[in-house]
Amino acid sequence: MKPNGILSWNLEEISSALKISTADVKQYFTDGRKVSFIIERRLCSEIFNGQMAPTEGASYDLIDSYGKKWEVRSISDSGIYFCPSYMVGSGRKFDTPGFLSKISEIDGYILSDITQFPNIPFWIINKDTVLNWWNNNELGINSKVSKSKILSLLSTLK
Repeated sequence: MKPNGILSWNLEEISSALKISTADVKQYFTDGRKVSFIIERRLCSEIFNGQMAPTEGASYDLIDSYGKKWEVRSISDSGIYFCPSYMVGSGRKFDTPGFLSKISEIDGYILSDITQFPNIPFWIINKDTVLNWWNNNELGINSKVSKSKILSLLSTLK
């Protein structure tokens, strides 16, 4: 599957506006924890003409103009995960029922390959695709997959 679109930035303009080096801009924009806030808002306003979730704790990131709920995830050099954020990180534990509950509450995922900054491709994937990957053991036991694996999975979609 080809990307559904590309979010582009002007690296030099960002560097100048923030008064930091282009290397520092690249470092910031390829850290999923930091750049997700910006990507979510660009997707919401430019692509989906929607609204952001009412709180950071919601089970989704944005609602499109049709009322569908979407979770935005970044593909980084270390891969991507599909489970709720509260299951990822030091001292946190993956929980299959919680993962499946999250999927039941959304319409799908928007995956963005932040490693390609300043031109970040994104894919809109419905939840059934992710459930199929899970049921076919294409995702890791904690719903995480490597960057190469997710790009391979995306390439097989029509």
